[in-house]
Amino acid sequence: MLAAVIIALIGFGVVMVYSASAVEATTRFGDGQYYLKRQAVYALLALIAMWIASRIDYRRLKALTYPVLFTVAGMLVLTISGYGHRAGNADRWLTVGPVHIQPAELAKLAIVMWLAYSLSKKADQIKSFAVGFLPHLFVCGIFMLLCLKQPDFGSSVVLLFLTFTMLFVAGARVPYIAAFTMLLGLGAAAAIRFSNYRYARYVSWVDMESHRDGLAYQPFQSVMSFGSGETWGLGLGRGLQVLYLPEAHTDFISAIIGEELGFVGILVLCAAYLTVVARGVKVALEAADDYGSFLAFGISTLFGVQALTNLCVAMAILPTKGLTLPFVSYGGSSLLVNAAAIGVLCGISRPRRKKAPPPSAKKLEVAPPAPKQPAPSASAVVLTKADEGEVGW
Repeated sequence: MLAAVIIALIGFGVVMVYSASAVEATTRFGDGQYYLKRQAVYALLALIAMWIASRIDYRRLKALTYPVLFTVAGMLVLTISGYGHRAGNADRWLTVGPVHIQPAELAKLAIVMWLAYSLSKKADQIKSFAVGFLPHLFVCGIFMLLCLKQPDFGSSVVLLFLTFTMLFVAGARVPYIAAFTMLLGLGAAAAIRFSNYRYARYVSWVDMESHRDGLAYQPFQSVMSFGSGETWGLGLGRGLQVLYLPEAHTDFISAIIGEELGFVGILVLCAAYLTVVARGVKVALEAADDYGSFLAFGISTLFGVQALTNLCVAMAILPTKGLTLPFVSYGGSSLLVNAAAIGVLCGISRPRRKKAPPPSAKKLEVAPPAPKQPAPSASAVVLTKADEGEVGW
């Protein structure tokens, strides 16, 4: 079921990317199928990556934990050191020929892999502040600072949420998590208040009507897109907000889904993500070891928080953040990383599906022949236990 839902989401994403990007592709590149062709290639590569990852024993990933962690950290350092590709006032991509890599997407999976490895090793010390809590928060803090430097506030929040969720699942003390949640919440508020562009976004989000032609233009048009879809939507490919909504095929593709497929379409989409998360949690609960359980919980949380945040941003429930809708939004980095993560999740579920050997293959145990008893005599012998009053033949 998990693989079937993901394949359906990837195919649905290709269709919606085409519907949301045809106008922009025609205007910018003179080819209405420009984004469709690229997304179709990404989708094919994603399916291959998912299949390969599902065939690998997830326990072998332990050896790759630190190489992946340090490699991703190095890529994040390169993006903020002048080697990153700048787009939308942020250095979030590394360019390798025609390929654009977004290290922040890799960082989320790298953190999940490292936390699963570390927490499974420290299971008996997880309640210790110095061993079970602080080192994990420290490593997460480094990755958060690297993301904030790009700047990428949304990915930083996702990394922190992943860390605290996995610490909670592993059994870390709740007072530690609660205290640092409040402390880091104050830090996030300070980061918004003392950053001009973040505070301007916040103010425009609070009063969208007054800033509908400025910083609130994108969320305002997104909300209009959802509203115009009503219950059943205008029909696939018949949405009009693609003419006005910037980045309709990436971060705000859910708004186009809401316009063209209506409330029912969004409801089905939410049900699909809920199914993915529920099946992931089921895999985690039935995993063969602690490492597989933590890894499955982390991957499931990653999909759930990204989907929820993207939908909340598109509906203007949260301020604008640059988070894609998993498996649906346009983009190769996000799609490939998420597909590989789902492959790992399928691999974790595999050990419990071993079939019992057929009856014909079972070894038949033959009992040794019983020793021959001497034939009874013709006459019966009566043994009397006078002290117990019993008679035995």
